[in-house]
Parts: sequence; C-alpha cells; structure tokens
Amino acid sequence: MRRHLPWLAVVALVAGLLWWFFRDEDLSGVWGHIRAADAPLLLASAVIAMAGFAVRALRWKYFLAPVQLRSPFGSRFAAVAVGFMANNLLPSGRAGEPGRAYAYSRMEPVGFTAALATLVVERLLDGAVIFTLLFVAILSPGFPAESLPTEIAGGMRVAAIGLGVVLAGTVLVVAFPSPCLRIGARLVALLPPGRLSTGLTGVMEGVVEGLASIRGWRLMLPALAWTFGVWLLQSLSFWAGFLAFDIRLPFAAALLTNGAVAMAAALPATPGYVGTLQLAVSLALVQVYGVAPESVLACAVAWHAVNFPPITVMGLWYTRRLGISLKDFRGSGSKTTP
Repeated sequence: MRRHLPWLAVVALVAGLLWWFFRDEDLSGVWGHIRAADAPLLLASAVIAMAGFAVRALRWKYFLAPVQLRSPFGSRFAAVAVGFMANNLLPSGRAGEPGRAYAYSRMEPVGFTAALATLVVERLLDGAVIFTLLFVAILSPGFPAESLPTEIAGGMRVAAIGLGVVLAGTVLVVAFPSPCLRIGARLVALLPPGRLSTGLTGVMEGVVEGLASIRGWRLMLPALAWTFGVWLLQSLSFWAGFLAFDIRLPFAAALLTNGAVAMAAALPATPGYVGTLQLAVSLALVQVYGVAPESVLACAVAWHAVNFPPITVMGLWYTRRLGISLKDFRGSGSKTTP
C-alpha cells in the first residue's frame, strides 16, 4: 500500500486542482464549446505539436556532437518521446530530462551524465528563445499592454533576472571551462565526502563537457535556429487550437500563451501539467486579451486532451522496446552508461 501512496497523492492533487479550476465555471457551457469546436483544426494542432518533437530530436544532434559525432535520429526521437512521456505520467512532473538522458544512454554509447549535460544546454537556449518570443509578442502591434496582469509582469521580471544569471554563468563556463571547473571542485570539497559530493563533481564535469557544444558557431547557429523552430511550432499548435474554438487573435497571442505555459511548466507541477497549463492559458487569453473564460477553458482542456495521448503512447511504446519501465526513471540519476 505504501508504494502506491505517491500515486494516490498525485491523483488527489490533480482532482483538487481540477475542482478548484472548474468550481466557478459553467461546465455545460464549456462542454458546449468543446462540442462545437472545429475537429480538423484541433487535430491539426496535435500534428503540429508532434512535428515539434521531431524538431527537438533534430536539434539535439548539435548538442550531442561533442560526445557523439553521428547520433542516430531514431535514438534521439525515441529518447525525446520517452522523456515527455515521463513528464506526463510520473509524480515528480520533471522526470523528463533524466528519463530522456537515461533512455538515450541505453541506446547509444553515451553516458547518462554527458547526455543529461546536453539537456542543460538545451534548456538554456530554450529559455533565451522563449524570452525573446515573449518580447516579440508584447511589442507586436495591437498588444493590449494596459491589461497585462501583475502575475505575468512579475513572472517576466523574475524570469529575466534568472535568465540573466544563468546566461552569465553559461558564458563564464564556456569562456573559461577549466577555471570554473576548478572553482566548482573547491566548493564541492567543502561538503562532507560521500555520494553527494561525488555526484556533484560528476555533474559539473558533464555540464562542462556538454557546454562544449556551443563553443563553435557551426553547432551553435543551427542549434539556435532549430530552437526557434521548436517554439514557433509549439506556438503554431496553440494558434490552431485557438482557431478551432473561433478565438480570432493574432499569432502574437499564441506566442504569449506559449511563453506563459513554458514558465508555468518550469514550476513544480502535477504530471502532464494538469491544471497549470489551463491556468497559464487563462492568464494569457482571459486576463490579457479579454477572451470569454468559458471559451478559453474549453480550448485549453481540448488542446491538452488531443496533445497528451500521442507522445505519451509513443513514449510508452519505446520504453517497452528498450526493456525499461517507469520505475527505472526514479533511480536513473544514479545510473550511468560508459
């Protein structure tokens, strides 16, 4: 019974979030909007989102190049699917990165730590591009700047500070890898000897190795271009969802929604971001653009419903092919592959 307690807690949390989110809504009105949605456009949003996962796999080869010059696309895509499946199903809500690195290390001769370090670089570029697209949305003609809620304004300020610190640290590590590694080793030496200090040392070495992927413009520029492709496709998927519910807004609204969802996903969340995704979409469309709440909620729920199954089922299929299970991801951080 005790081993099922985390899952029961997650189910209770999701149920509580759903109740809180729907408590003041006219559920019959929401259901009416869903029934009236344009099904082909809604399905198109799922196809576009799936294309985004393929683009993620294409981009990953540039981050993997320093540790594996010719990484197979099939292995990269399988690991991406496994990682997003883990995010959708596991209680931690952020198991995707270690799960993805672990899955890739099972298929290719790349260690878990080195694979995970490439995802650190990927997240840095993701943050920079998301932040750029957010400002494009805010500076676009017709953006209702006077209606920007304090939650989003404050979140953007926090994100800007955090991104600045991360990018500054990244520049220092890229420019001066050896000195930064020595400083990190001295700081780790202050900790008591044990698994924690050993693990931190391995992570630091892996991160420095992974950051090597952005030292050359031949790798950096295409990686940056593909990163814009990833998030523009995600925004296009949201926009197709808007149109399916006759929410006629400029593409900038999809960029803002995408940024709000990405920032919400960075916070501790339930598996599959149930509740947090709907809240982020509501903040972007209801609070900023003044769209009717029922229509927005119906759009968010339906978009989530059609986009959740494909990548989740595909990830489960790949885990079966690899002979691993969801339990393996909980301890993947301690597993490495030479």
